[in-house]
Amino acid sequence: MATSPPADALEARLAHLRETDAEAFMEVLFKEFYRPLGNVIQRVVHDRDATEDLLQDVFLRIWNGRATLVISTTYRAYLYRAALNAALRYQERGQRQVAWDDAPPAAEPRTDDALHALYQQEAEDSVEAALARLPPQCRVVFTMSRYDEMSYQQIAETLDISPKTVENQMGKALRIMRQQLSGLLKNLYSFLL
Repeated sequence: MATSPPADALEARLAHLRETDAEAFMEVLFKEFYRPLGNVIQRVVHDRDATEDLLQDVFLRIWNGRATLVISTTYRAYLYRAALNAALRYQERGQRQVAWDDAPPAAEPRTDDALHALYQQEAEDSVEAALARLPPQCRVVFTMSRYDEMSYQQIAETLDISPKTVENQMGKALRIMRQQLSGLLKNLYSFLL
């Protein structure tokens, strides 16, 4: 298995190639970042086909804008941010496109099992809605920590942010989630009694 060059060496190589050979520049970007960026996008959109499309869009935008591209951070940080933004835009568009056909059917008479299933579905829907209300970076950090079971250090390295920023974003996410889900917790508690 081939290993990636150290981050500083890769950054220097990319800067040189960008000035001298645009095609080689894109080839190195693609080889080094395609899979990691795909993982970032997949964590947000949970759809392999959409992930592939979004990845292609990210690289196409970089290719088309290569002459005027301004990168004030590292290429790695820039690409991760571009991929994350593409995934979040895709997710937001999907949430706005709720069709009438997607509306739940009329409620049927409920049994205890049906009531339990309804509360469970309501809880899942509430958690998803609360996640969607989190600020974008909070949402990504929270899902990487809680759903992907990544450590704060792993998240920091993946997103090219400090572990302290990850810790702060998790604290913020947990406060918002508790606030958003407080009513749900009271309803579930009364159901269990």
